[in-house]
Amino acid sequence: MERIQLGGWASRLRRFVTLAKEERCDFCSKVIAARHAHLIERATRKFFCACPQCAILLGAGDRYAALRARTDVLRDFDLNDAEWQGFRIPIDLAFVFRSTPARGPVAIYPGPAGATESQFSDECWSRLAAANPALADLDPDVEALLVNRMNGAREYYLVSIDHCYALVGLIRKQWRGLSGGAEVWEAVRDYFQKLRDGGGIEDVLHG
Repeated sequence: MERIQLGGWASRLRRFVTLAKEERCDFCSKVIAARHAHLIERATRKFFCACPQCAILLGAGDRYAALRARTDVLRDFDLNDAEWQGFRIPIDLAFVFRSTPARGPVAIYPGPAGATESQFSDECWSRLAAANPALADLDPDVEALLVNRMNGAREYYLVSIDHCYALVGLIRKQWRGLSGGAEVWEAVRDYFQKLRDGGGIEDVLHG
């Protein structure tokens, strides 16, 4: 397992929902509105705020990808317990996405120290995608399958990847002691309730 150093993604996520008097584009320094476009750097998975012009110019290239809001609940997702165990993800909470730099699927799960990357083979992804056609239109680097199987839950979502890193940051911030404490798991339950209600990143982070 590989611990991921994401270099400032948590602070940048907070910027997405900060009602600053003067927010600026990370590329050209132009003043931008409180609600603005966001890009992710494919190789580093860092997030950036962008003006409309920079978002169009850079958002569909090889280096950056534009984020777009997505929160889809998958009601009839086909994944049994044996298949999930075969993925060898050590906890029942993770997200999987297709990574352009990695040239294949990547699984990440949250914990008290942040995000940890787990191996996820092309074969596993192919079987999962064949059983669930909704995964076919998952946009590489910017959209993910979010899986919640904690405490008997069987919840599956297609979300923009900033929602996934928001969950990682939430758990890292709230974690106390060895087991995390009651507050962190209450916060996780609240997070998924907001996803079920169709909440955007602002709702997920702030309620």
